[in-house]
Amino acid sequence: MSAYRQTEAQSRTPLELVVMLYDGALRFLAVARDAVERKDIHARRDAISRVLAIISELQSTLDMDRGGTLAADLDGLYGYITRRVMDAALHNDTVPLDDARRLIETLRDGWQTIAVPTGAATGSVVRSGPSEGAM
Repeated sequence: MSAYRQTEAQSRTPLELVVMLYDGALRFLAVARDAVERKDIHARRDAISRVLAIISELQSTLDMDRGGTLAADLDGLYGYITRRVMDAALHNDTVPLDDARRLIETLRDGWQTIAVPTGAATGSVVRSGPSEGAM
């Protein structure tokens, strides 16, 4: 992670960090989609690996004890997104990437809505901020 991104991440609330992770996932999904269309296997592999790492990080920060049904639902969605991204890699297909993108955009928009500057509503869904290596 660049020094700029480290500084930016350290000054963010946990909710803002989640939004940053979604932004990163969307960015790498776009790269993966482009790589599939160009038949660039190496770029596709690298971008998909980054998307999967971000989704794994999001999933690992869920607080299943305090987050209740919402955390369980997010866990299921992250699992589904992971499967769709893996399908894209396996079949060299953009449709699963588009499915994953739509879901992540919806999740990102929801988290952005609650990521208020005061950090109020730092919900019990996220255990702590994502680790530095995920961004």
